[in-house]
Amino acid sequence: MPKGFGFVEIIVSARRDYAGSPCRARCTAGYHGCMHILSGLAKAQIGWPRAAGCAALAFLLAATGPAQAQSAAQSHPALLRALNALRQQGCGKGSRPAAPLRENAALSRAASLIADGRKLDSALQTVDYRAVSTLQITVRGASGAAALAPKALGGSCGAALHAELLEAGFHQRGTQTWVVLAAPFSPPAAAQAEEVQARVLALVNEARSRPQRCGDKAFAPAPPLRLNPTLSGIASAHAGDMARHGYFSHTGRDGSTVDGRATRAGYAWEAIGENIAAGQLSADAAMRGWMNSPGHCANIMSPAFSEMGAAFVVNRQSSQGIYWTQVFGTAP
Repeated sequence: MPKGFGFVEIIVSARRDYAGSPCRARCTAGYHGCMHILSGLAKAQIGWPRAAGCAALAFLLAATGPAQAQSAAQSHPALLRALNALRQQGCGKGSRPAAPLRENAALSRAASLIADGRKLDSALQTVDYRAVSTLQITVRGASGAAALAPKALGGSCGAALHAELLEAGFHQRGTQTWVVLAAPFSPPAAAQAEEVQARVLALVNEARSRPQRCGDKAFAPAPPLRLNPTLSGIASAHAGDMARHGYFSHTGRDGSTVDGRATRAGYAWEAIGENIAAGQLSADAAMRGWMNSPGHCANIMSPAFSEMGAAFVVNRQSSQGIYWTQVFGTAP
């Protein structure tokens, strides 16, 4: 730590997608064998991110110095340049360059609120900024761009290099600087639904083209699936219901499960299965989680299925933000 700095306080609250939460597989009454798709309904549930603010770290470097008020609305090009130079040069041996940040006005307003005593989560909520990961750094005892030099940041320097962080906000009063870094919640747009569904299908068929191990069960390569519009509609309806009403379950609010929803939609099925996920911001992220979960992976690899549908629905006000449903089937 630089000479003359009083103390360093580190508060860590971390959350990561697929952080090892146990998966659960369930069967519908009247079926035989959870994972025997031809005669049973396989349903698995995975871990998902909780609220926004996935890796919230607050670093406080304390010293004394005069305070001078600053408008939260103004941009901070000098501070942004200093931080991006730091991300390019690193904090010492072994540091890897990180992509440059862009300043976000809402994050700068949040930094101003934090300077006035707000907590990070409260400040982000007030400025209506949703993030999947955040980092707060507060420096006292240095002014201007020098506040973001490696010596001033001390032991917290490496935290500013996290590659997932893409946006920054700043507030400075004299020799005090508040910085908020974030990976923004950036889900696909509704207009991209067909493109995203095509990507899910491509990833599924890529997985099915090779042998896979799903937990303790080995699967041989399976024939490719095709999209089915009815299954896509079933997936979209369930993802939308979860998003609108803020729940995460294979069981709908009306008590239905995927077999009943398929029948109700007019899909006469010989085999039916469903994967769900929440919080992932891309088809690739959702598929990685499913392939890392034995029950989901088994659905993806099952030779009992010949077609599928997939959908996502976004509700920024919901607990998870984005919900995914994947429905597999084989019709007579």
